[in-house]
Amino acid sequence: MIFNWFKIFIYHLKQSKLFSFLNVLGLSIGIAGVIFAILYWNNENAYDQWNPEKENVYQVLNKIGMTGDTWATSSIPFGETCKATIPEIESIAFLNIWYSEAPIKYKDQKVMDKKIMGADNGFFDVFPFPILKGAKTNILKENNSVAMSEEAAKLLFKDEDPIGKSVSYESKTYIVKSIYRLMKPSSIEPNFVFGGVRREQDKDSWGNFNYGLMVKIKKGADPVAVLKKMQNVDFVNRTLKDAKESGMTVAQHIKEYGQTTVILDQLKTARLYGTKSSSGRNFPEGRGNLQLLYIMVGLSILILVLSLVNYINLATASAIKRAKEVGVRKIVGATKKQIIAQFIFETAIIVILAIIFALAIVELSLPYYNNFLKKTLTMNGGEFYLQLIFIFGLVIVLAGIFPAVYISNFETLKVLKGNFSRSKSGIWVRNSMLIFQFGIAAFFIIGALIVNSQVNYMMNKDLGFSGDQIIRIPYSLPDFRTKTDKYQTAKQEIAKITGVQGVTTFAGSFGNSTNSSSGFTHNGIFVQPRNVEMDFGFLEMMKIKIVKGRDLSPQFASDTIDNWLINETLAKKLNLKNPINTIITSGWGRGNDNENMKFKIVGVVKDFHITGLQDKVPPMIFINLKTLKWNNFDNIYVKVSPNNLSETLASLKAYWEKNVNPDYPFDYEFVNKGFAKTYEEQVKQKDVFFILNLVVIIIAIFGLFALASFSMERRLKEIAIRKTLGAETDILLKELSKQYVIFCLMGFLIGIVPAYILLQKWLENFAFRINVSVIPFTVALVSLLILTLMIVLAKAYQVTKIDILKYLKYE
Repeated sequence: MIFNWFKIFIYHLKQSKLFSFLNVLGLSIGIAGVIFAILYWNNENAYDQWNPEKENVYQVLNKIGMTGDTWATSSIPFGETCKATIPEIESIAFLNIWYSEAPIKYKDQKVMDKKIMGADNGFFDVFPFPILKGAKTNILKENNSVAMSEEAAKLLFKDEDPIGKSVSYESKTYIVKSIYRLMKPSSIEPNFVFGGVRREQDKDSWGNFNYGLMVKIKKGADPVAVLKKMQNVDFVNRTLKDAKESGMTVAQHIKEYGQTTVILDQLKTARLYGTKSSSGRNFPEGRGNLQLLYIMVGLSILILVLSLVNYINLATASAIKRAKEVGVRKIVGATKKQIIAQFIFETAIIVILAIIFALAIVELSLPYYNNFLKKTLTMNGGEFYLQLIFIFGLVIVLAGIFPAVYISNFETLKVLKGNFSRSKSGIWVRNSMLIFQFGIAAFFIIGALIVNSQVNYMMNKDLGFSGDQIIRIPYSLPDFRTKTDKYQTAKQEIAKITGVQGVTTFAGSFGNSTNSSSGFTHNGIFVQPRNVEMDFGFLEMMKIKIVKGRDLSPQFASDTIDNWLINETLAKKLNLKNPINTIITSGWGRGNDNENMKFKIVGVVKDFHITGLQDKVPPMIFINLKTLKWNNFDNIYVKVSPNNLSETLASLKAYWEKNVNPDYPFDYEFVNKGFAKTYEEQVKQKDVFFILNLVVIIIAIFGLFALASFSMERRLKEIAIRKTLGAETDILLKELSKQYVIFCLMGFLIGIVPAYILLQKWLENFAFRINVSVIPFTVALVSLLILTLMIVLAKAYQVTKIDILKYLKYE
């Protein structure tokens, strides 16, 4: 029986090659989209799942006071007090939430590594990477200890046993204690983990949020209760203490300064679903892009639904050609169940072919997909194959059941009389699905236009600074105490290089904000501005304007002692109508003791975007590097002439590697390119919408063309009669196409509602955004109408040229 079903399937496949091809291709595109989404979903949800402690380990974040900024960092005394006073906490770990890039030396061997971490002895309690060699416990107990991955060990030590050997890092010597195997994907994947991350001067500083903090609670402990106790630790040791020292009641202090809110994110879900810090930096491997993930999954499911609708439409429309076959089979004794089984069998074959084509599409496109997502996804693993089997079964059920039941319900006597073609059975279903297809197409076109408009707005908006021909050179020195002096020397020498038009620096980078922030209260208003420790000439070189007062200048000795600039946002927050010469007292002193100092405002800086357009312009203060006894700038900014740029860069490289730091390779990035990374994710989403928009339109064209063909072929005798009665071609074209125009309009009205709601939600992510106008909706409607009329009229014109006698000679 199955062999006969297969022969019948092959026969009909040959009879309708085009429509069979469209069926397989449409389904394969939809399935390929879902496979892509599954691969991305699996990868994003696989982070840290290898970790046996993932359900007991939590990342600690802090929402700071009145500003509402959330930091994925904590202070040392807070973490140690929590460990000492909360019995449910088994262990804690302080670590850097970023990677360092530096040379690691062993004898005459040197490797430049980009994944270096500092951590304390609790690191391997919360990230228990398998230890292959060396100590199993207390690996980082001594400050001069280091553990490294097996790949890093092979690269640095070749065939030697690394355990007990000494390596050099930032002018310090460390002893190799352990070799571990990296487990991927993980939120932290360091090649080297160095001990001694805690600084002595921070051990009693409750306000220095400089360290990533992970806590491991005991199995069975209630994380809600632990969080409540941790919040109480902060309240007693910061809020209550600060209120007493300031002579305020607790309520007054909270009202004026706010209160820190402690947040715990479980490691199992922290990377993808956890609280996002204000800097966006929670873990060294970055945060998962949940929004892009949902967009990819949602749109791919929508495309699969579109493909299924397309298939069902084609299957039910082509059923007319098999009506007599079904009637004859019923006459010779075939049951309804057998007919349903036969057509589901045929659907299964088509789905198998579609999955094979889909896998081929994915395999060919995977390198581009990985490049797009910056991942290394592969089609393997038991989970993926189970998901593929599930897709196979689901598609068969969704695509096969309705057409099979529809065909099996044909009335035997009616179809054998030959008048089935004049029945309207099933037409309303196909028309409804066609309207649904138009709705999906409208949604995608509107979405693509709005996303494209927002990205273009971000790319073309005046940022308040100019990064043209300015390069950022990472500046790292082992001894931070000599950093400023060596910078001043390097600045003078670099300025002499032909093609260099300016040299300056500041503690931060465009696109990633500044390296520090400090809070103060003025006239009862608490603010937490970003600190811009900068060299003279920084604002001028970046073409950042001064709107009131003046810039800091070496001509004024006080500009390196107690003079400040503030930006417009900070002036507004402090309600300063005439801010020039205003004196502000801040706890941000020149030393490490955070003594109070008085600063005078000498200028107001026009607001500019130091972070992406997703964020509002933060309040900022500007102070000269020499004002501080310490600094944390880590880049040098050089303006270069566009003429003979390659020679200028070669000269910079030669000077840098000889005089600045021979251990660090010369590297640079144009400021504009670096800032463009802030809307990199939005560009990805624009590209996703563009690609999927093309896919949707192609599938819609397939469906519309096939359905129009079947519909018009059913009306060939009607067309012949109309032509005999003298109907003109243009009248026939109008009559044949008007219903599709109506379907197009109905589908558009259905599609604009979810498009408007979802895209307004998407735009809420941006502090600076476009206003949704009627233009994208108008363009979408006109595009759909033109596309519909092109396809329908082309087919309609073809059927109006039929031979009248062929269809009327037996009437």
